[in-house]
Amino acid sequence: MIALVLVEHEGGHLKDATLSAVTAAAKLGEVHALVAGEGVGAVAEAAAKIAGVARVHVADGGAYAHQLAENVAPVAVAIVNDHCDYFVAAATTTGKNVAPRVAALLDVMQVSDVIAIEGPDTFVRPIYAGNAIATVKSSDAKKVLTVRGTAFEKAAAEGGSGVVEPYAGGGDAGLSSFVGAEIAASERPELTSAKIIVSGGRALGSSDAFHQYIEPLADKLGAAVGASRAAVDAGYVPNDYQVGQTGKIVAPECYVAIGISGAIQHLAGMKDSKLIVAINKDEEAPIFQVADLGLVGDLFKIVPELTEKL
Repeated sequence: MIALVLVEHEGGHLKDATLSAVTAAAKLGEVHALVAGEGVGAVAEAAAKIAGVARVHVADGGAYAHQLAENVAPVAVAIVNDHCDYFVAAATTTGKNVAPRVAALLDVMQVSDVIAIEGPDTFVRPIYAGNAIATVKSSDAKKVLTVRGTAFEKAAAEGGSGVVEPYAGGGDAGLSSFVGAEIAASERPELTSAKIIVSGGRALGSSDAFHQYIEPLADKLGAAVGASRAAVDAGYVPNDYQVGQTGKIVAPECYVAIGISGAIQHLAGMKDSKLIVAINKDEEAPIFQVADLGLVGDLFKIVPELTEKL
Protein backbone atom coordinates (compact mmCIF):
# COMPACT_ATOMS: atom_id res chain seq x y z
CA MET A 1 0.00 0.00 0.00
CA ILE A 2 1.28 3.45 -0.92
CA ALA A 3 0.14 6.81 0.45
CA LEU A 4 0.79 10.08 -1.37
CA VAL A 5 1.29 13.06 0.96
CA LEU A 6 0.76 16.64 -0.17
CA VAL A 7 3.82 18.66 0.83
CA GLU A 8 3.01 22.14 2.07
CA HIS A 9 5.71 24.75 1.70
CA GLU A 10 6.22 28.49 1.72
CA GLY A 11 9.26 30.58 0.91
CA GLY A 12 11.31 27.51 0.08
CA HIS A 13 10.67 25.88 3.47
CA LEU A 14 8.54 22.91 4.47
CA LYS A 15 5.63 23.55 6.79
CA ASP A 16 5.38 21.54 10.00
CA ALA A 17 1.94 20.27 9.02
CA THR A 18 3.61 18.11 6.37
CA LEU A 19 5.63 16.24 9.00
CA SER A 20 2.47 15.25 10.88
CA ALA A 21 0.84 14.14 7.63
CA VAL A 22 3.85 11.92 6.89
CA THR A 23 3.51 10.25 10.30
CA ALA A 24 -0.15 9.53 9.58
CA ALA A 25 0.58 8.24 6.08
CA ALA A 26 3.30 5.92 7.41
CA LYS A 27 0.58 4.02 9.29
CA LEU A 28 -0.97 3.15 5.93
CA GLY A 29 2.07 1.92 4.05
CA GLU A 30 4.96 3.27 1.99
CA VAL A 31 5.03 7.06 1.90
CA HIS A 32 5.41 9.07 -1.29
CA ALA A 33 5.29 12.87 -1.36
CA LEU A 34 4.06 15.43 -3.87
CA VAL A 35 5.84 18.78 -4.13
CA ALA A 36 4.15 21.28 -6.45
CA GLY A 37 5.48 24.76 -7.14
CA GLU A 38 7.94 26.75 -9.21
CA GLY A 39 11.65 26.46 -8.48
CA VAL A 40 11.02 23.95 -5.71
CA GLY A 41 14.21 21.89 -6.01
CA ALA A 42 15.28 22.75 -2.47
CA VAL A 43 11.85 21.88 -1.10
CA ALA A 44 11.94 18.53 -2.90
CA GLU A 45 15.35 17.76 -1.42
CA ALA A 46 14.09 18.66 2.04
CA ALA A 47 11.03 16.46 1.55
CA ALA A 48 13.28 13.57 0.50
CA LYS A 49 15.12 13.87 3.83
CA ILE A 50 11.96 13.43 5.92
CA ALA A 51 12.18 10.13 7.78
CA GLY A 52 9.90 7.58 6.17
CA VAL A 53 9.50 9.21 2.75
CA ALA A 54 10.47 6.77 -0.01
CA ARG A 55 9.79 8.87 -3.11
CA VAL A 56 9.17 12.52 -3.91
CA HIS A 57 7.20 13.48 -7.02
CA VAL A 58 8.02 17.02 -8.14
CA ALA A 59 5.65 19.09 -10.28
CA ASP A 60 7.81 22.12 -11.04
CA GLY A 61 6.52 24.83 -13.35
CA GLY A 62 4.76 28.15 -13.69
CA ALA A 63 1.33 26.51 -13.47
CA TYR A 64 2.14 25.50 -9.89
CA ALA A 65 3.88 28.72 -8.83
CA HIS A 66 1.14 29.63 -6.37
CA GLN A 67 -0.01 26.07 -5.68
CA LEU A 68 -3.49 26.70 -7.05
CA ALA A 69 -5.66 23.77 -6.03
CA GLU A 70 -7.22 23.55 -9.49
CA ASN A 71 -3.79 22.80 -10.97
CA VAL A 72 -2.34 20.70 -8.16
CA ALA A 73 -5.31 18.33 -7.73
CA PRO A 74 -5.11 16.79 -11.25
CA VAL A 75 -1.42 16.02 -10.66
CA ALA A 76 -2.23 14.28 -7.39
CA VAL A 77 -5.02 12.31 -9.06
CA ALA A 78 -2.72 11.17 -11.89
CA ILE A 79 -0.12 9.92 -9.40
CA VAL A 80 -2.69 8.24 -7.18
CA ASN A 81 -4.32 6.52 -10.16
CA ASP A 82 -0.93 5.36 -11.36
CA HIS A 83 0.32 3.60 -8.24
CA CYS A 84 -1.03 4.96 -4.93
CA ASP A 85 -3.83 3.78 -2.67
CA TYR A 86 -4.22 6.89 -0.51
CA PHE A 87 -3.99 10.65 -0.79
CA VAL A 88 -3.16 12.31 2.52
CA ALA A 89 -3.12 16.04 3.26
CA ALA A 90 -2.93 17.99 6.48
CA ALA A 91 -6.25 19.51 7.56
CA THR A 92 -4.97 23.02 6.92
CA THR A 93 -6.25 25.75 4.61
CA THR A 94 -4.18 24.30 1.76
CA GLY A 95 -5.06 20.69 2.47
CA LYS A 96 -8.76 21.48 2.76
CA ASN A 97 -8.54 23.25 -0.58
CA VAL A 98 -6.81 20.47 -2.52
CA ALA A 99 -8.15 17.25 -0.97
CA PRO A 100 -11.87 17.71 -1.84
CA ARG A 101 -10.93 18.31 -5.47
CA VAL A 102 -8.82 15.15 -5.47
CA ALA A 103 -11.73 13.20 -3.97
CA ALA A 104 -14.16 14.58 -6.54
CA LEU A 105 -11.87 13.76 -9.46
CA LEU A 106 -11.38 10.24 -8.09
CA ASP A 107 -15.14 9.97 -7.44
CA VAL A 108 -14.63 8.84 -3.84
CA MET A 109 -15.66 10.21 -0.47
CA GLN A 110 -13.21 12.20 1.64
CA VAL A 111 -12.56 11.31 5.28
CA SER A 112 -11.87 14.64 6.95
CA ASP A 113 -9.93 15.67 10.04
CA VAL A 114 -8.69 12.18 10.89
CA ILE A 115 -7.26 11.91 14.42
CA ALA A 116 -6.38 8.19 14.44
CA ILE A 117 -5.88 5.38 11.96
CA GLU A 118 -7.14 1.99 13.13
CA GLY A 119 -6.57 0.00 9.93
CA PRO A 120 -6.08 0.28 6.19
CA ASP A 121 -9.73 1.30 5.73
CA THR A 122 -10.78 2.43 9.22
CA PHE A 123 -10.32 5.96 10.50
CA VAL A 124 -11.32 7.97 13.57
CA ARG A 125 -12.52 11.56 13.30
CA PRO A 126 -14.36 14.07 15.50
CA ILE A 127 -17.91 15.16 14.66
CA TYR A 128 -20.31 17.69 16.20
CA ALA A 129 -17.47 20.13 16.96
CA GLY A 130 -15.53 17.41 18.72
CA ASN A 131 -18.33 16.38 21.08
CA ALA A 132 -18.51 12.92 19.52
CA ILE A 133 -15.92 10.70 17.90
CA ALA A 134 -16.84 8.69 14.81
CA THR A 135 -15.10 5.60 13.50
CA VAL A 136 -15.40 5.54 9.73
CA LYS A 137 -14.81 2.55 7.46
CA SER A 138 -14.31 3.26 3.78
CA SER A 139 -14.77 0.73 0.99
CA ASP A 140 -13.45 3.07 -1.74
CA ALA A 141 -10.61 1.67 -3.82
CA LYS A 142 -8.69 4.94 -3.43
CA LYS A 143 -8.96 6.81 -0.14
CA VAL A 144 -8.61 10.55 0.41
CA LEU A 145 -7.85 11.78 3.92
CA THR A 146 -7.15 15.04 5.66
CA VAL A 147 -5.43 14.56 9.02
CA ARG A 148 -5.39 16.77 12.08
CA GLY A 149 -1.78 17.77 12.66
CA THR A 150 -2.13 17.98 16.43
CA ALA A 151 -3.18 14.31 16.60
CA PHE A 152 0.03 12.91 15.07
CA GLU A 153 3.65 13.34 16.08
CA LYS A 154 5.86 15.17 13.62
CA ALA A 155 8.11 12.94 11.55
CA ALA A 156 11.83 13.66 11.81
CA ALA A 157 12.86 16.26 9.25
CA GLU A 158 16.22 14.55 8.76
CA GLY A 159 17.29 10.96 8.27
CA GLY A 160 15.31 10.00 5.18
CA SER A 161 16.73 9.14 1.76
CA GLY A 162 13.79 9.40 -0.61
CA VAL A 163 14.20 9.32 -4.38
CA VAL A 164 13.34 12.61 -6.12
CA GLU A 165 11.41 12.08 -9.33
CA PRO A 166 10.18 14.88 -11.65
CA TYR A 167 6.55 14.71 -12.74
CA ALA A 168 5.93 15.16 -16.44
CA GLY A 169 2.47 16.28 -17.43
CA GLY A 170 -0.25 18.42 -15.98
CA GLY A 171 -0.06 22.16 -16.41
CA ASP A 172 -2.53 25.01 -16.16
CA ALA A 173 -6.09 23.69 -15.99
CA GLY A 174 -7.38 27.14 -16.94
CA LEU A 175 -9.92 27.15 -14.11
CA SER A 176 -8.36 29.80 -11.91
CA SER A 177 -5.62 32.40 -11.85
CA PHE A 178 -3.54 33.98 -9.13
CA VAL A 179 -4.42 37.62 -8.51
CA GLY A 180 -2.53 38.47 -5.33
CA ALA A 181 -1.91 37.60 -1.72
CA GLU A 182 -1.96 39.65 1.45
CA ILE A 183 0.19 37.76 3.94
CA ALA A 184 0.43 38.95 7.52
CA ALA A 185 4.07 39.19 8.61
CA SER A 186 4.92 38.63 12.26
CA GLU A 187 7.99 37.92 14.34
CA ARG A 188 5.88 35.83 16.69
CA PRO A 189 5.71 32.02 16.29
CA GLU A 190 3.27 30.53 13.79
CA LEU A 191 -0.05 29.81 15.46
CA THR A 192 -0.29 26.12 14.56
CA SER A 193 3.25 25.28 15.73
CA ALA A 194 3.64 27.59 18.75
CA LYS A 195 4.28 26.09 22.19
CA ILE A 196 2.41 28.92 23.91
CA ILE A 197 -0.64 30.78 22.58
CA VAL A 198 -2.35 33.83 24.07
CA SER A 199 -5.85 34.31 22.67
CA GLY A 200 -8.31 37.15 23.10
CA GLY A 201 -12.06 37.28 22.72
CA ARG A 202 -14.86 39.73 22.08
CA ALA A 203 -14.73 40.97 25.69
CA LEU A 204 -11.68 43.07 24.79
CA GLY A 205 -14.05 45.43 23.02
CA SER A 206 -11.78 46.84 20.32
CA SER A 207 -8.76 46.29 18.12
CA ASP A 208 -6.78 48.82 20.19
CA ALA A 209 -7.52 46.93 23.39
CA PHE A 210 -6.43 43.69 21.72
CA HIS A 211 -3.07 45.23 20.85
CA GLN A 212 -2.75 46.90 24.26
CA TYR A 213 -3.49 43.87 26.45
CA ILE A 214 -2.96 40.66 24.48
CA GLU A 215 0.18 41.36 22.47
CA PRO A 216 2.45 42.55 25.35
CA LEU A 217 1.59 39.41 27.33
CA ALA A 218 2.26 37.23 24.28
CA ASP A 219 5.61 38.94 23.72
CA LYS A 220 6.62 38.39 27.36
CA LEU A 221 5.80 34.69 27.01
CA GLY A 222 7.30 34.29 23.53
CA ALA A 223 3.85 33.19 22.44
CA ALA A 224 1.75 33.28 19.30
CA VAL A 225 -1.40 35.39 19.28
CA GLY A 226 -4.81 33.84 18.66
CA ALA A 227 -8.41 34.95 18.82
CA SER A 228 -11.95 33.68 19.00
CA ARG A 229 -14.20 33.89 15.97
CA ALA A 230 -16.21 36.62 17.69
CA ALA A 231 -13.08 38.77 17.98
CA VAL A 232 -12.21 38.15 14.32
CA ASP A 233 -15.76 38.87 13.14
CA ALA A 234 -15.72 42.09 15.15
CA GLY A 235 -12.63 43.16 13.21
CA TYR A 236 -10.22 43.24 16.15
CA VAL A 237 -7.67 41.02 14.38
CA PRO A 238 -7.19 39.31 10.97
CA ASN A 239 -8.66 35.90 10.08
CA ASP A 240 -5.19 34.34 10.45
CA TYR A 241 -5.56 34.62 14.22
CA GLN A 242 -8.77 32.61 14.50
CA VAL A 243 -8.69 29.46 16.63
CA GLY A 244 -11.64 27.10 16.51
CA GLN A 245 -13.73 24.77 14.41
CA THR A 246 -13.76 27.20 11.47
CA GLY A 247 -10.27 28.51 12.22
CA LYS A 248 -7.05 26.79 13.20
CA ILE A 249 -6.81 23.66 15.34
CA VAL A 250 -4.03 24.04 17.90
CA ALA A 251 -2.60 21.98 20.75
CA PRO A 252 0.18 24.00 22.39
CA GLU A 253 1.81 23.25 25.71
CA CYS A 254 0.00 26.28 27.17
CA TYR A 255 -3.12 28.07 25.90
CA VAL A 256 -4.16 31.31 27.59
CA ALA A 257 -7.77 32.31 26.85
CA ILE A 258 -8.53 35.93 27.77
CA GLY A 259 -12.07 37.26 27.57
CA ILE A 260 -13.21 34.14 25.72
CA SER A 261 -16.48 32.62 26.93
CA GLY A 262 -15.72 29.20 25.50
CA ALA A 263 -18.28 28.61 22.76
CA ILE A 264 -18.28 25.01 21.56
CA GLN A 265 -16.77 26.02 18.21
CA HIS A 266 -13.78 27.62 19.93
CA LEU A 267 -13.26 24.72 22.33
CA ALA A 268 -13.10 22.37 19.34
CA GLY A 269 -9.97 24.15 18.19
CA MET A 270 -7.97 24.26 21.44
CA LYS A 271 -9.22 21.75 24.00
CA ASP A 272 -6.32 19.37 23.27
CA SER A 273 -3.87 21.94 24.69
CA LYS A 274 -1.76 20.50 27.51
CA LEU A 275 -2.40 23.39 29.91
CA ILE A 276 -5.37 25.75 29.53
CA VAL A 277 -5.46 29.03 31.46
CA ALA A 278 -8.67 31.09 31.37
CA ILE A 279 -9.29 34.70 32.43
CA ASN A 280 -12.94 35.77 32.40
CA LYS A 281 -15.20 37.88 34.60
CA ASP A 282 -18.07 35.38 34.26
CA GLU A 283 -17.46 32.48 36.60
CA GLU A 284 -20.13 30.47 34.74
CA ALA A 285 -18.34 30.80 31.38
CA PRO A 286 -17.99 27.41 29.60
CA ILE A 287 -14.23 27.99 29.17
CA PHE A 288 -13.74 27.18 32.87
CA GLN A 289 -15.09 23.66 32.28
CA VAL A 290 -11.97 22.79 30.24
CA ALA A 291 -9.48 25.13 31.94
CA ASP A 292 -6.74 23.78 34.18
CA LEU A 293 -6.27 27.20 35.77
CA GLY A 294 -8.95 29.87 35.95
CA LEU A 295 -8.96 33.50 37.05
CA VAL A 296 -12.35 35.14 37.58
CA GLY A 297 -12.07 38.88 37.27
CA ASP A 298 -11.65 41.94 35.09
CA LEU A 299 -9.17 41.15 32.33
CA PHE A 300 -8.31 44.85 32.02
CA LYS A 301 -6.85 44.69 35.54
CA ILE A 302 -5.56 41.12 35.63
CA VAL A 303 -3.72 41.04 32.30
CA PRO A 304 -1.55 44.17 32.82
CA GLU A 305 -0.65 42.93 36.32
CA LEU A 306 0.23 39.50 34.97
CA THR A 307 2.30 41.02 32.17
CA GLU A 308 4.16 43.25 34.63
CA LYS A 309 5.06 40.35 36.93
CA LEU A 310 6.48 38.18 34.14
